[in-house]
Amino acid sequence: LQVDLWQPSSPLHIAEGTVADVRVPRNATPSLLPYLQRANIQYTILISDLQQAIENQTGGRSPRNRRSLSGYNYEVYHSLEEIEDWMHYLNGTYSDLVHMFSIGKSYEGRPLYVLKLGKRSRPYKKAVWIDCGIHAREWIGPAFCQWFVKEALQTYQTDPDMRKMLTQLYFYIMPVFNVDGYHFSWTNDRFWRKTRSKNMRFHCYGVDANRNWKVKWCDEGASLHPCDDTYCGPFPESEPEVKAVAHFLRKHRKQIKAYLSFHAYAQMLLYPYSYKYATIPNFNCVESAAYNAVNALQSAYGVRYRYGPASSTLYVSSGSSMDWAYKNGIPYAFAFELRDTGHFGFLLPETLIKPTCTETMLAVKNITLHLLKKCH
Repeated sequence: LQVDLWQPSSPLHIAEGTVADVRVPRNATPSLLPYLQRANIQYTILISDLQQAIENQTGGRSPRNRRSLSGYNYEVYHSLEEIEDWMHYLNGTYSDLVHMFSIGKSYEGRPLYVLKLGKRSRPYKKAVWIDCGIHAREWIGPAFCQWFVKEALQTYQTDPDMRKMLTQLYFYIMPVFNVDGYHFSWTNDRFWRKTRSKNMRFHCYGVDANRNWKVKWCDEGASLHPCDDTYCGPFPESEPEVKAVAHFLRKHRKQIKAYLSFHAYAQMLLYPYSYKYATIPNFNCVESAAYNAVNALQSAYGVRYRYGPASSTLYVSSGSSMDWAYKNGIPYAFAFELRDTGHFGFLLPETLIKPTCTETMLAVKNITLHLLKKCH
């Protein structure tokens, strides 16, 4: 039976007493359900008609009513073209706070855009890196990156905390890390995860961009097989997207004090290590930042996030961007797993974009303000 594993990302992490979320092709359901019953495995059908759920999300809206940039709608999902138009628009409209640049090109030749956000108040400022959409199907990630930029620009004048953040720091924001994969998830396969590089020998596409970093590369929690969802690639930084971001972070490693990466779904705030069970040297500072961030997040709608080291809180995985950032001298490295815990999975409805982004915003501001205070 071919099933698409949504949670966890690899069959290796399925164990007795744990929950797994799978997507099943329509023709496989009649054989799968009796099998689960015979094996005494409890199951719940969360989404009975997935195709309908996909169409509810992407169909039925003319692009035009989402594209007018003055009335840009942050409560719908946007295609790559729309997001890029939006970035260009902000670059021209808010030139005092926004600077847009490209750090390279994707496998299919698309520019890798980053927004630099902040007041040019002094020549040298510390910085925070934020990326979204490493995994193509996790659409709530890019939606949050856009929301963060909107909030920064709209509340800069009125919110003293935001003013402090943009005055004392720069934010490097990459709304869509995996541009090829994201585009493909809009045009071909809504549940595509990886990049879109070609593998000649296996005729499989793509590498897991969160297993392709040079930190315990292709060890536990990553696959050597090109057709797997957690394929680590032929070598570290084989993916031009990963290589470009790694190069940028290396170049600015003295300036960048926090690395935040946004994923879905699990409702977790994770910090290093991912690849081993061990305590990081600055555990107390990172742990207290995570604890306060999760509490701030919960204060909005009562949504609870688990937090802790990725290896013990989620599962062991090697070659992740968060571990790499930490190993390369960025003291605060976090990966968010946004809503939900499986009811909608990767198809989080657009009605939940606003609450999800609102609560996440509180966590991110909390971490950022923690950064500006000295932690010993």
